[in-house]
Amino acid sequence: MTPTLEQAFAEAAKLPQPEQEALARWILDELASERRWAEAFADSADALAQLADEALAEHRAGLTEPFEPEDL
Repeated sequence: MTPTLEQAFAEAAKLPQPEQEALARWILDELASERRWAEAFADSADALAQLADEALAEHRAGLTEPFEPEDL
C-alpha cells in the first residue's frame, strides 16, 4: 500500500461509522465501475479495429468529408 493511500485510510478511520460506510461503498462502487469499463473496452477491441479499418477505407476511397464544427 502506498503512503498516500495509508494516509487516506487513516483519515477515513477518524470519520463517524456512517461516513466510513458511505466512503467505503463509494470506493468499492468506483473500483467495480472501472473494472466493467476495462472489460467492455477489452471485449470491444476487435469490433473497434474493424470499424477503424472501414473508416480508413472509406476515407482512402474519397467517401468522407472534412469535419466542420461550426456546421453543427
